[in-house]
Amino acid sequence: MKRVERMLWKLAIIQFIFLLLAQFIVSHSSLAPYIVKVVHYEGVIKNSETKTIETFDQR
Repeated sequence: MKRVERMLWKLAIIQFIFLLLAQFIVSHSSLAPYIVKVVHYEGVIKNSETKTIETFDQR
């Protein structure tokens, strides 16, 4: 049981280190646009405005 516990602790520590590394890479300003594709899907990079369509009747 101690062996399994030790292995789980090691895995948890390794995962935490990779989490910190990934957070640093994503938050780094020059690398973020190349790694994070969400900004392209949300349209944050584009500077164009889209036309909005009203769907509710104004009575």
